[in-house]
Amino acid sequence: MKRHLLNWSYNLLCGSTESLNIKSGSCILRLESRRICSEVGKSDYALVSTEEAKRFIIDCMMKIGTPKLHAQELSEVLAAADYSGHFSHGLNRLDLYVKDVSSRMCDGHAIPTLLKETPATGFVDGNNALGPVVGNFCMNLAIKKAKGVGVGWVVARGSNHYGIAGWYARQAMRQNMIGMSFTNTSPFLSPTRSKKAALGTNPICVAAKGSSDNEQFVLDMATTAVAVGKNFRLNFKNGKVKLYQLVGHKMSMDILQQMLQKQ
Repeated sequence: MKRHLLNWSYNLLCGSTESLNIKSGSCILRLESRRICSEVGKSDYALVSTEEAKRFIIDCMMKIGTPKLHAQELSEVLAAADYSGHFSHGLNRLDLYVKDVSSRMCDGHAIPTLLKETPATGFVDGNNALGPVVGNFCMNLAIKKAKGVGVGWVVARGSNHYGIAGWYARQAMRQNMIGMSFTNTSPFLSPTRSKKAALGTNPICVAAKGSSDNEQFVLDMATTAVAVGKNFRLNFKNGKVKLYQLVGHKMSMDILQQMLQKQ
């Protein structure tokens, strides 16, 4: 790992929270849990090629023992998110993947297995592998089945965070199909009249080509008012989360407290 990797990481990323030290010979790379500087001044902004971003991600993941092919799959998803403007699911999520693999919460070496299938469906065990590895496996299988019988539905268990859902739906779209991708999440959604979060943000994505090569329809959304990743990014904006993005009882109490302070 070359020395310029250190400088690159600090130029591209900003903010400061927890850090993880990755030793590489005499060089120590501090992988910060930070957001990309898309909303700061030009003096703090660094323009980096997508290939350099992918290389950085691959180097980080391989340093903690992830096989190169799996690290490459992750790098493609994260770089695509930043490149397309989904900064909530780009390089700022690298810290999550590094921590999950290094703590053995996720198995960086695992390979998905097909448990059961019909000509049009498949049931996959992700074996606790990296989310993008499982997601790509499932979408490739779904596309293969759709080419054979007209439709392909594949579901997985034992997976992990898989990045932007649009990455997978677009794979089918590029094959002149209607691509769909869905996932559950940890409980972040506060049900109606509840005092705490109990349901996932559970993203929905649909992608399809239009009547010309330049036309596309891509819907990639969380089923909450705001995606969790955007909420995390706002933690670094003015040092706090906007009130309307808090949940349940806490939101009501914070708004009431603010109103009383103004009076």
